[in-house]
Amino acid sequence: MPSGPSTSGVGRVIAGRYLLLNQLGSGGMGHVWLAHDQRLACEVALKEIVFRDAVEAGHEREARVARARAEARHAAGLRGHPHVVTVHDVLEHDGLPWIVMEYVSGAVDLRELIARRGPLQPAECARIGLAVLDALTAGHQRGVMHRDVKPANILLAPDRTGSPYGRVLLTDYGISVQPDAGETRYTLTSVLVGTAGYLAPERATGGPPTAAADLFSLGCTLYHAVEGHGPFDRESHFAEISAVVMEEPRPPVRAGALGPVLETMLVKDPARRISAAEVEAALSRIVTSQADAYARTRTDLGSQPPWVQPAPPAPVPVPMPVPSAAPQGFGPPPLVTSGGSRRRTRPRALHSALAGLLGLVLAGGGVWYAVAQQPPGTGDDTGRTGGTAQPYGEDVGLAKPLGDGDCVTVDWPSGTRFQGTPRVTSDPGCAARLPDGQVVAFAGAGSAAEARERGPAACEERTRELRGKLADVRGFALVPTEAGFVAAGKRTACLVLGANGPVYGPLGDHRKPGSEFSDVSNMQKRDCLDVRSNRSARLVSCAGAHDEEVLGFTRLGADVTLQEARTESDVACGREVPPRDYGFDPSVYTAGSWTSEGPWKAGTHFVVCTVRKQNGGTMEGDES
Repeated sequence: MPSGPSTSGVGRVIAGRYLLLNQLGSGGMGHVWLAHDQRLACEVALKEIVFRDAVEAGHEREARVARARAEARHAAGLRGHPHVVTVHDVLEHDGLPWIVMEYVSGAVDLRELIARRGPLQPAECARIGLAVLDALTAGHQRGVMHRDVKPANILLAPDRTGSPYGRVLLTDYGISVQPDAGETRYTLTSVLVGTAGYLAPERATGGPPTAAADLFSLGCTLYHAVEGHGPFDRESHFAEISAVVMEEPRPPVRAGALGPVLETMLVKDPARRISAAEVEAALSRIVTSQADAYARTRTDLGSQPPWVQPAPPAPVPVPMPVPSAAPQGFGPPPLVTSGGSRRRTRPRALHSALAGLLGLVLAGGGVWYAVAQQPPGTGDDTGRTGGTAQPYGEDVGLAKPLGDGDCVTVDWPSGTRFQGTPRVTSDPGCAARLPDGQVVAFAGAGSAAEARERGPAACEERTRELRGKLADVRGFALVPTEAGFVAAGKRTACLVLGANGPVYGPLGDHRKPGSEFSDVSNMQKRDCLDVRSNRSARLVSCAGAHDEEVLGFTRLGADVTLQEARTESDVACGREVPPRDYGFDPSVYTAGSWTSEGPWKAGTHFVVCTVRKQNGGTMEGDES
């Protein structure tokens, strides 16, 4: 009989404080629970030690208990590191230790993500690798070797920008050790310390734990991420260990620029293996050389903010069909601010440079992709206009390929957004109608088959940064058909569309400094605003004088009307997106907010949260 409960433990109170809510997962040492800290009124994760049977409990109890304490001590030594799960405490309950850890909301481990979505792109693997390497290096500097780096021990979670996998965390220091500290190594009898297939060959043959061994395991992990399987996957653990020691890794086929890095990380001889500094430089080059010159993604230190939780049912059904154009005679709804009186109008000199753009996403279910494509052989002969194949097929309906920066309006025949293949209309000038979205990038391919296979993932990568800056958008990959591949310029069009309604104007760097916002839907985090009145705000350079800066987004309840939002949104922003969290002195700065009709029509009720000076003065160069 197992000595510890599993799902039957729901409702137990541990150490008179932690109420077990549900089981998050299980591992070699026991269970991980989601628990409610009744003293601090917050959620935490608890790791419970569990033995398979009484014999194991008798023989291995001391080693298991010591390992749990060592895990807590080693992880706690890295408290505050942005890429290590924080350990708060270790306590005893019924004679066994429990580890109290940070609960990472919305997290998925890398192994599960790959099983669910397939292999990742090389640049995304490099980004994850940099974060894990940073965590490992911090431990190595303290003399702590992790000894079990593998996909299951890497968590990906929403960061404070809302990017669904932006936060990268290394977890499970259960078998870590400080070899130079003289501490006892608690190795269980008949148990290999580490995971077969991810062990360095010198560890598999009994050598000491070293930083180089952790780098080998990280190389195996990144290989798994980009290829979808480990470099030494075999039919049994014994065969995997033998392959690690005796065989070369299977040649990667998807790794691209990551391939040479993996080769040097998986060298058998630790003396010839690449160093951590060299790995960091190599991975950084892959990230920074991303197509379309997108900047290297930086993960945020914070955990998932409350506004990304699913919203309560709204008065207007979501998702809902949205008209592809504004009704004749009606323009976009005016902006509404909730901050009371505003400063007088002041003429400003506008600068062309926009600085420091980071972002948040407010799509309750996260970011999703729909792929507009026809299966091979479908529509290839009928989707033609004037003898030339339509680039994206007859259903999409475009006679010419989309260009960079083209705005689009989208009609969903299914009646539900992001279901089925939409009818797309191009608006190159972004002026004729209220756009549903915009073309922001392209993904080239060598063939139509390659475009179908890799275009959506490439678009996800290339629109990630922009999606992270906006409140309510989704990515959409418009993939060319077989017959339209050449007409489409041999590339997939990467769009960003409003998740629940129009975006009301250009996005990202397609916006011009000095342009006036007609709705909050295309306001982005770190935008700097020139406020002309309670209903007028213009985009200006953060390098010059400005009245407010966008920090993030929050959501108001389904029962809050737009008029009520004028008095409630400042308070909500001050609570959910406090300027002090972004380095602004609370004695000088205060929270502001912007609302508009668009989010209320769509039922999302999101609010743009800003920071401004309490005395109404301008901001330039003296804030974070």
